[in-house]
Amino acid sequence: MLPDFRVRQRDYLLEISRLMTEELDLQALLQRILRIAIEMLIGHAGFIALKDEKKGLHIAVHEGMPEALFNYIERWLESLPQTEEEDGEVYVPEINRMLNEVSMGMITGVGINMIFQKEFIGQIYVFRNYRGAFSANDRAVLTSFANQAAIAVRNARLFNQTREQSLRLEALLDSVADGILILKPDLTVERMNRSLQRMLQVKEEDCIGKHIQAVFEWAKPPQGTRIEEAIMEIWPNTAQEHQYLEGDLVRKVTRDTLPVGITYGPLFSEQGELLNIIASVRDITRFRTAEEMQNSFISVVSHELKTPIALIKGYVSTLRRDDVQWDRDVVQESLAVIEEEADHLTAMVDDLLDATRLQTGGLSIHKSEISIPAIVKSLVPRFETQSPEHSLVVDFPEDYPPVVADEDRIRQVLSNLINNAIKYTPAGEIRISGKVRQKDVVVCVSDHGPGIDPRDIPYIFERFYRSDEVAKKTKGTGLGLYLSREIIKAHSGKIWVDETYQEGSRICFSLPFSPTSS
Repeated sequence: MLPDFRVRQRDYLLEISRLMTEELDLQALLQRILRIAIEMLIGHAGFIALKDEKKGLHIAVHEGMPEALFNYIERWLESLPQTEEEDGEVYVPEINRMLNEVSMGMITGVGINMIFQKEFIGQIYVFRNYRGAFSANDRAVLTSFANQAAIAVRNARLFNQTREQSLRLEALLDSVADGILILKPDLTVERMNRSLQRMLQVKEEDCIGKHIQAVFEWAKPPQGTRIEEAIMEIWPNTAQEHQYLEGDLVRKVTRDTLPVGITYGPLFSEQGELLNIIASVRDITRFRTAEEMQNSFISVVSHELKTPIALIKGYVSTLRRDDVQWDRDVVQESLAVIEEEADHLTAMVDDLLDATRLQTGGLSIHKSEISIPAIVKSLVPRFETQSPEHSLVVDFPEDYPPVVADEDRIRQVLSNLINNAIKYTPAGEIRISGKVRQKDVVVCVSDHGPGIDPRDIPYIFERFYRSDEVAKKTKGTGLGLYLSREIIKAHSGKIWVDETYQEGSRICFSLPFSPTSS
C-alpha cells in the first residue's frame, strides 16, 4: 500500500493532468497547481513566477502572501537584471537569501525551476512561516508540480499564439476592401469576410456550410473559368493556379445586380491534397462605368467630329463646282461656316489633348497677374455675335482684385462655363458675376434655363460624363467641365454647382488672392 501522502500526490498530479486538457485559462490552472503544492508541502504561502521576454521574471499567481511581502518581492523581481542563462538557477538562491533577510530567518522557502525541454519557464516557490528546512521529498514533490506547471505554461503560450494568429488573420480578412471567400474542397463556404457580406447583403453565419451555388446567384452565366472546371480539369494538369471569373451577382436583399471580378486559387497540402479554395471578389462597378463612359465617349466624339467635317467637306465641294458661278456673298457665307466648323474641330482636339495631358500629369500652367473682369469683357462680344438671342451681363464690383493665374487657362474655363450656359438655355440673360471674400475671389456664371438635375450634380465634373437627357438634346464630349475643374484645381481653387440657385443653373469657381493684392 502507498502511504497517504503518496496517494494524495498521485491524485493531485492526475487532477492537474486532467485540468491541463480541460482548463484553457492559464491563470486558473497555475493557481490550482500552486494551491496543491502549498497543501502537499504543508506550506502557508507561495507564488509562481514566469519569465517573459518583455517583463522579465514576474509573479503570475500567488497564494497566502501578505500584501506588503508580495509588493516587496514583485519590486525586487522587477529590479533583477535580465540573465541569458537558460535554466534560471541564478534566481533561486537570490530569492531565498532575500526572503531570509526580510523575515530575519523566520520564513523558510523552497524554489524549483520550471523547465520545458531545457527552456527556463520560471519558478515555483512555497513558504513556511516557521524555521525548518524542506526535505528531499518536499523538493521531489515540488519538482513534480513544477514540471506540470512548465508544460501548462508552454501549452498555454502555444494556444495563445495560435489564437492571436487566428484573431490577426480574422482582422486582416475583415480589413480587406475586397470580398474574401474561403471554400472547402467540396465548395462549401468555410469563411466569408465582412466586405463580401456587405456586397452580397448576407450574413456569414447564414452561408457557412452552404454550397457556393447557393451563395452566388448569377444574373446570367458569368464569363471565365468556373471553379468546378478548375478543380476537375485545370489544377490537376497545369501549374496555372489562379483563375478569373466575371459576371453580375444578384444581391439578396435589394435584388439588384453587382458586377464583380473573382480571382481564385487553390491551397494544396505538401502531399498535393486540395485543402481550400481562396477567392477574392472585387466590385468592378467603377471599371464597368468607366468602360461604358469610354465607349460612349468614342461614339460621341466620332459623331461630333463627323458633323463639322461633313459640313466643311460639303461647303468645299459646293464651292469647287465648275458648273456654277457663285457670287461673293455666297462664297463669304460658305467660308464663314467652314472657318466656324474648323474652329469647332480645333477646340475639340484641344480639349482631347488637354484631357490626355491631365491623365499623364502634363497640363502646363503659366501664371501671371491677371484681371478676370477684363477677360470676361473681352469674351462677351464673341459670344453675343454667335448667339444674338442671349444677352450677356457682366457684374463685377469695382474693387475686384487681380489674381495670379494662367490667363489662357482661366479664359478657357470662362469660355466653357459661358458656352454651357448658352447651350442649355434657349434664350435670355446669362450673368457673369464676381464677388470678393476674405481669402479668395469668386466668379459665377448663371442662366435661366431648366437647371441641372440634382441627380447629375455629383458627376457633372467627371470626365466624359453627360446625362442621358442632355445627350439627347445637345452636342458635346463631356470634357468641358472636367477640364475646368482640373484647371481650377491646379490654381488651388474650387469649382462647384450653386445648389441654392433656383432660377436656372449657376456654376461658380474660386481662386486665391494675388500675393500682391491687399
